[in-house]
Amino acid sequence: MKAVSRHAIGAVLFLAAFAAGAQDIQERTIKFGHLNNTDHPVSMGVKRFAELVAAKSGGKLKVQEFPSNQLGNELQQQSALQGGVQEMSAPATTSLAGIVKEFGLVDFPLAVANYAQADALLDGPFGQALIARLPERGLVALGYWDLGFRNVTNSKRPITKPEDLDGLKIRVIPNPVFLDTFKAFKANPVPMPFAELFGALESKAVDGQENPFAVILWNKFFEVNKFVSATNHVYAANIVLVSKKFWDKLSPAEQKIMNDAAAETRGYQRQVSRAAAAKAVGELQAKGMQYNEVSPAEQARMREIARPVTEKFAATYDPAMVKLYQSELARVHK
Repeated sequence: MKAVSRHAIGAVLFLAAFAAGAQDIQERTIKFGHLNNTDHPVSMGVKRFAELVAAKSGGKLKVQEFPSNQLGNELQQQSALQGGVQEMSAPATTSLAGIVKEFGLVDFPLAVANYAQADALLDGPFGQALIARLPERGLVALGYWDLGFRNVTNSKRPITKPEDLDGLKIRVIPNPVFLDTFKAFKANPVPMPFAELFGALESKAVDGQENPFAVILWNKFFEVNKFVSATNHVYAANIVLVSKKFWDKLSPAEQKIMNDAAAETRGYQRQVSRAAAAKAVGELQAKGMQYNEVSPAEQARMREIARPVTEKFAATYDPAMVKLYQSELARVHK
């Protein structure tokens, strides 16, 4: 009888705890905006995250996806998160350098050589130290997703060594690190909104551009550029952001659901994104692009040419963060 009573009491306590937990989860709709099409790995990550959040919350937390700039560009969505009128977004980390300039360290050229190094850098103490600076700016981050290594396409010649960039007009994102890096390679970098890029390549206003392979494929740059070179000159990541105003309204149970779902989604999204990049290379070649890889020795030369650029920008950042970045780079390279 005593054993039965203990089991009964245990069951009652479990049900009471479950009911209390359920009361901590309210019906909420979470607007999750991003820039990409619905077949992009970021969109696939959003969908997986939405499924997990729904499952873990018993359907009470609903994530609603707004792809393709429906809620504005990256900076507009960032402002909406800070203001509390949008709940989530997944921009490139580059877009955060305006509010936490040390995010610019992620854009340093030729810092990591492969995905394993990139993941170790961002998931480790350095990436987490960047995330820790966001709440005071009205944002909470749930981790990093893959965007991929950026590679150069152009209409003139293959890029096999840094000298091949000499004189080429290359569209770059309007980012000082990118501008100075391509100037160091003696290219002519042209900052330009992405929406204008295809037309500029078509009219030969610029010779080339740099983006991950999947972006090159999806935007049909094979129609206006013949050469695609695996320069891997920058590893690019997305960051999963939540409005702090929204986050602070959540119960601990709801926050745990969001954190757990994000942690489970991260590996899936990276896998999908990297598979898409590998597949895109073959498809670009099938579309007539001439593909080449840049040897490790030439990449090392590119890194040395770009070193004065990284040193110049590093000198403008928080010295403690730069020291952490450098020590973490040394760790991930071992």
